[in-house]
Amino acid sequence: MLTRFEDFDRPFVMLDQLRRLIEEEQPRARRREATDEVERMWSGRFPRVTFTETSDNLVLEADLPGLADKDVQLSIHQDVLSLSGERRADVPQGFFVHRQERAPVKFARSFTLPCKVDPEKSNATLKNGVLTVTLAKAHAAKPRQIAVNAK
Repeated sequence: MLTRFEDFDRPFVMLDQLRRLIEEEQPRARRREATDEVERMWSGRFPRVTFTETSDNLVLEADLPGLADKDVQLSIHQDVLSLSGERRADVPQGFFVHRQERAPVKFARSFTLPCKVDPEKSNATLKNGVLTVTLAKAHAAKPRQIAVNAK
């Protein structure tokens, strides 16, 4: 059984080609991984909210850093409050981005309301990056006292 010397070198050449492919792919994989991480971070969890209830109102507070009132849309349909918007990354003409940790993002979240609300008496304000939505409960949804009569 005779073997050519070139056949011994062949597995090492293939291993070297594999090593080169892996080294070329690593930076691309890191970029994809970083992009996927940003998408996972934003999807379904942005903006962070706190939803509270008082006797007369439902109050939603949402953290919306870097957004203006024109970038946010609110709507109420039946018993669902929808919040959507977009943060853009506008780079001025002639400037370059060297590092971007605040990614542009589009978001949409919906919240099922625990009771009926009166949209006409509701309001929303955006101050210092915090959106506060105050939803007035409908008259039928407000708690009422029931008098107890002794006989």
